[in-house]
Parts: sequence; C-alpha cells; structure tokens
Amino acid sequence: MAQTIQPEQERSQWASRVAQQPLAAVGIALLTIFIVCAIFAPWLAQQDPSQLDLAGRLLSPNHAHWFGTDELGRDIFSRTLYGARISLLVAVSVVSLSLSVGLIAGSLAGFYGGWIDTLLNVYVTNAFLALPGILLAIAFVAFLGPGLFNLILALSISGWVGYARLVRAQVMAVKDREFVEAARALGASDLRVLCRHILPNIVQPVIVQAAIGMASAVLAEATLSFLGLGVPPPTASWGAMLNDARSHLFDSPHLVVFPALAVMLAVLSFNFIGDALGDLLDPRVRLKTGL
Repeated sequence: MAQTIQPEQERSQWASRVAQQPLAAVGIALLTIFIVCAIFAPWLAQQDPSQLDLAGRLLSPNHAHWFGTDELGRDIFSRTLYGARISLLVAVSVVSLSLSVGLIAGSLAGFYGGWIDTLLNVYVTNAFLALPGILLAIAFVAFLGPGLFNLILALSISGWVGYARLVRAQVMAVKDREFVEAARALGASDLRVLCRHILPNIVQPVIVQAAIGMASAVLAEATLSFLGLGVPPPTASWGAMLNDARSHLFDSPHLVVFPALAVMLAVLSFNFIGDALGDLLDPRVRLKTGL
C-alpha cells in the first residue's frame, strides 16, 4: 500500500510547488518551446534562412512569411528558429565551461586556503573582476576574429569568476563540518572528501547560479552578435538580426520586434527557472511552505 501511495504524494507535492511557482511553469514552457524550435528548426522553418529573395524584401507578416522578410528577402521566421540554436548552444557551452573552471578553482581555493587561496581569489579573480566582462569578451573576439568557438571562449573567460567565488565560499562553509572531519578520520583522500562529501552539499546554489548564468549568456551572445562579433553571416543569430534591422526601425518594425521578443523571452525563461530553483532548493522556503 505504501508503494502505491508514495508516487501520488510526490506528484501532489510537485503539483503544489508548481502551483505556488506559476512563473516556474511559464519559464519551463518557454524554454521547452525554444528547445523544440532549435532541435526541429529544419522541419519547422518555412524556408532556408539564408535564401535571398530581393523581389520580396521587407514584406510585412503574411501567410507565406509569418514574421515577414528582411532587407534581403530572407524569411524572419526561419531565421528566428535557427537563431535559437545559436543562443541555446552558446548558453549551454558557456555555462558548462565557466562552471567547470570555476568549480575547480573555487574548490581548490576554499579547500586548501593559504597561498592557493591568495593566488586564485586575491590576484586572479580580482584581476578579472577589475575589467567588465563584456568589454573583455569584445576585446578577445576582436583579437581572434568572429566565430562560434571564439565567442564561447570569450564569454567563458570572465564568466568562470562568479562560479569560482561562489564555490569557494560554499566550500569554506562546509569543509569544517562534522561529516567532513569524520571522512578525514576514516582516511579519505582530499579528492574523495571534495567529490563525495563537500561538492554534493554545495550543489544547490551552484545550480541556481548556472540557470541565471544561461540568461546572461544569451544576452551577452546577442550583444556581441549585434556588434558584429558573433557568428559570421549568413548564419542566423538574434543579435545579428537586430543589427540588420537598425536602419528599418520605423518603416519595417517587424524586423526588430520578433528577434527582440525571442531574446527577451529566452532570458525571462532562464530567470524564471533560476528563481524557482532558488526557492525549491532552499530548505527555509520549503519548511515555510510545508513542502
């Protein structure tokens, strides 16, 4: 009997959590739509996003072109779908790379302290924090040239610092607790203590930071693409589409509306999910809500 009741209780708890976090449901729904659009873009797109049609340039939204066409006659709906691929790929890659570097650097600094902490936290991270991340990324891409790999690497150069400082603080708060001392007394190595006892207990704030970091990565990618430092044309990118639409802001506003809405909704979805994860993974909130 207990085995049949337990799944129902879990489903009711998740349903009550989602009911108390309606923005989380909105964020998950929006993110699901973007993922579907990115994966199935070749089948959902009406036309080739790079196909030129100068005779049909600057068309308003119609039954043949749902989002209209740009100044070169390219279908905006198709380019918006393919732009989701670039934004999501950059977001996942940047957060994965930044989180990996930040996790290693923050764990070493927080666990060992001493000169390692001084080197990583005082000198290296402060040196990166002294420069605005977007300016550092612009300088890096301008030096190496535009491209998807260079774009991801440029955004990761400064993105790892926030994760490193967060992980360092969490490791320092956990490393002197009783269960860590017990693992040391049993002869566990430093690597085992870090991987099996410390990191699993600090993963909650890191997950929340990663979700919010994806929103920042989408916005940063759009910014660099808008400046012409993203993926090279004719690859579709939301930022590049906004850059192309600048000269037609008033005579063809649909060129700006749809890619801008895509960027806004993608950023909102990650922010909604990050805020919801922060509440769901916070024990104080769970105790207050009885979940």
